[in-house]
Amino acid sequence: MLASLTELSSLKSLSLGTNILEGSIQELAALHNLEELDLSNNLLESFITTKGLKSLRKLRVLHLETNGFNISTLKSLGRLSLLKELYLGGNKLEGSVTLRGKLKYKFCNAALSFSLVIVPFSLPELNNLRNLEVLDLSSTNISSSILQIVEVMTSLKALSLRSNGINGSQTALQGLCKLRNLQELDLSDNGFEGSVSPCLGNLTSLRALDLSKNRFSGNLDSSLFAGLMKLEFLSLSHNVFQTFPPISSFAKHSKLEVLDLICGNNTLLLESEDQTWVPSFQLKVFRLSSCILKTGSIPSFLHHQHDLRVVDLSNSSLEEDFPTWLMKNNTRLEELNLKNNSLTGYFHLPYRPHIFTSAIDISNNLLQGQMPSNISVSLPNLMFLNVSRNSFEGSIPSFGGMRKLLFLDLSNNLFTGGIPEDLAMGCPSLEYLILSKNDLHGQMFPRVSNLPSLRHLELDDNHFSGKIPDLSNSSGLERLDVSHNSISGKLPGWIGNMSNLAALVMPNNSLEGPIPVEFCSLDALELLDLSNNSLSGSLPSCFSPSSLIHVHLQENHLTGPLTKAFTRSMHLATLDIRNNNLSGGIPDWISMFSGLSILLLKGNHFQGKIPYQLCQLSKITILDLSYNSLSGHIPSCLNKIRFRTGFRSGKFSIISYFQSSGFSSYLYHSQHIELSQVNVNSYPIAYDKAMAEFTTKNRTDFYKGNFLYSMTGIDLSSNKLTGAIPPEIGNLSQVHALNLSHNILTGPIPAAFSGLKSIESLDLSYNNLTGTIPGELTELTNLAVFSVAYNNLSGKIPEMTAQFGTFLENSYVGNPYLCGSLLRKNCSRAEEEAEIEEGEKGLTDRDIFYVCFGASYVVVLLGVAAVLYINGGWRKKWFHVIDVVASRIRWSTLLLYGWTRDSQHTRGS
Repeated sequence: MLASLTELSSLKSLSLGTNILEGSIQELAALHNLEELDLSNNLLESFITTKGLKSLRKLRVLHLETNGFNISTLKSLGRLSLLKELYLGGNKLEGSVTLRGKLKYKFCNAALSFSLVIVPFSLPELNNLRNLEVLDLSSTNISSSILQIVEVMTSLKALSLRSNGINGSQTALQGLCKLRNLQELDLSDNGFEGSVSPCLGNLTSLRALDLSKNRFSGNLDSSLFAGLMKLEFLSLSHNVFQTFPPISSFAKHSKLEVLDLICGNNTLLLESEDQTWVPSFQLKVFRLSSCILKTGSIPSFLHHQHDLRVVDLSNSSLEEDFPTWLMKNNTRLEELNLKNNSLTGYFHLPYRPHIFTSAIDISNNLLQGQMPSNISVSLPNLMFLNVSRNSFEGSIPSFGGMRKLLFLDLSNNLFTGGIPEDLAMGCPSLEYLILSKNDLHGQMFPRVSNLPSLRHLELDDNHFSGKIPDLSNSSGLERLDVSHNSISGKLPGWIGNMSNLAALVMPNNSLEGPIPVEFCSLDALELLDLSNNSLSGSLPSCFSPSSLIHVHLQENHLTGPLTKAFTRSMHLATLDIRNNNLSGGIPDWISMFSGLSILLLKGNHFQGKIPYQLCQLSKITILDLSYNSLSGHIPSCLNKIRFRTGFRSGKFSIISYFQSSGFSSYLYHSQHIELSQVNVNSYPIAYDKAMAEFTTKNRTDFYKGNFLYSMTGIDLSSNKLTGAIPPEIGNLSQVHALNLSHNILTGPIPAAFSGLKSIESLDLSYNNLTGTIPGELTELTNLAVFSVAYNNLSGKIPEMTAQFGTFLENSYVGNPYLCGSLLRKNCSRAEEEAEIEEGEKGLTDRDIFYVCFGASYVVVLLGVAAVLYINGGWRKKWFHVIDVVASRIRWSTLLLYGWTRDSQHTRGS
């Protein structure tokens, strides 16, 4: 295609933007008359050669943004001496640049080494671009050295250095103050710090100034803007200023249209305004978010504004009634953000329709009463509405006919009744419907609905009842949350047809029956929570979504072994199947889940040994196998699991769903460069479903979010584990809780437990442990709960150190040979009692032997007698044997007697 362009040498303007061009573009050098060239949004990495650029001397406007050009491209562009507009945004121009560079090196003879000092890239050709009026270097990663180059371009009218991470203080900006013709300056999203250079106030031609998203600090003096009377756009948001100048200082800036003063995270206190001043400007955009207004009231000058399009007063500690007048005075208002304040009263809308209003957020205030019944008439083109976290009551109003509505959040209010049919039928564009935490009841959803665009349906924490209705016409559903209701019946099979479903959340209902085999088709599923229901049957062996991350099936009646469920879910991070009736052994394939972090198998009927494959789960943080029938020894290889606190794999990632509507970024079309302001209050609907219920410190807690990130623990209690405790367990220095109680463990407590440096709860009670309590345990300074009750331990309990001094007698009860002041038992007497007991135990053992032997002898005799009595044949044979034996004994006796007499007679003779 480019080859054919050579025939069009008379072309003056050529646009090849967004054509995915790549490779060579040397053919463009034949267009000698070209004045404007657009090659933006392609895959180009090399530009026209220096020789070719000589034929493009008439070029005035050049668009090269969003390609793969590097800093060497700047060098060749120096040949275009008549160039007036150059757009390079979105390329990668890394490196230090200078008009004249020198190679510096250092040779160290002693070390026989050669090293280079930083070599700036020399671009003397840029001296030729003195006619340049517009330069866009946004998002190019160019260094702060570019400031020294642009200061010689005195013809510049517009300069954008947005989003480059440039660092520097006010001295770095001194060079820019030489650009007296500058009309538009964008330095946003960099690392500038310190006070704003006062010399910027000398750029009297400025119409647009964006200093947002830096680290400017200090008190911003109003004198800086006193001479900038041509200002139309001013953004100072997201810095660390101590104070802003009063808004009244802009009273005479008649051309001002955009005033962006978002304070960010600091608590900037704005002084109260003079109520009498009247501005000469008519703003289109006014943002004063996250500031503390001293009066707690909306700035009074807004009563004189009649052309506002965007108003953001969120997070500003406002304490007054809802400003209906603000909407009434500004009929072209598009976006209104008043969230996170203390607004009171009622939400009234103007009588006349506001056809331009697309987004309203009044969430987290103190508004009350009913929602306006005329909302669908007053705001016919509304796309985004968030009134959550207020005290609205009554029925949900009619939203029928609001065909553009994308996002509706009425959660955390006091709404009653059911979901109106016109809401389910009259909003075909609706993507997000959030009605959580109200007092709604009745059928979960109208039987007939027409929401083909629905992606998120949040109905949790209400009083809905009945069966789950058919929502299969909302085939794009990504999240369905009906948790904490009274929904009954079986899980419908049509859910398996939701190919985009990423989160299915239905805990705390009355659902019953098996998990449908149709669920095996949910390949996009990331979160499954069906806990606290009455589900039964076994897990379908085919259920193994490849995207699955979190599984919560606890507190049901599931049965059978784990079969091959989840074997394809390689990203699994949470598996919670506590308190069911699952049986069999823990499968060996558990080791496939390399990212598994939370494994909760408590309260089932698992049996057999703990598989050594568990030791291969290197990212486990919470392991609970308690209340099963596991036997055998504790695997010593558990010490290979690091149980690292704060460790995050895919398990702790927040599952975020961003809605496409809401408070959009606004774009201010200046004459030369676009000044976009991305709204920091984008509306992620984020759900952190990494959670676990775990027993520690003698209580069961629910861990979620940041608390979960710092929790680690092992619970093997209430099983049938035998043998000694492996000393290797003492290497788990990051574990916070260890519970081995209610087993059949023997042997001593390992002294290596002193390595459990982070342990807070250690329970070894109800076993058969022997020996003494190691004194090394006193080194466990974080230990808050400790129990060795009901074992066979002996000796003195550890010294009453700062930590062990907090444990009570019940930590040691059931060990009769333990002694110490806490137990009110003298250790020498305890030793004597132990020796006496040992001796008595020996005598007792001998007596028991004699008794057992005699009893066994009697039992044998009685057994033989009984057999002979019952069986006559055996009895005859037995007596025959007795007669034969007796006869032989008699003859033997007679012969012995005769031999004895003969011997005596011979000795007498």
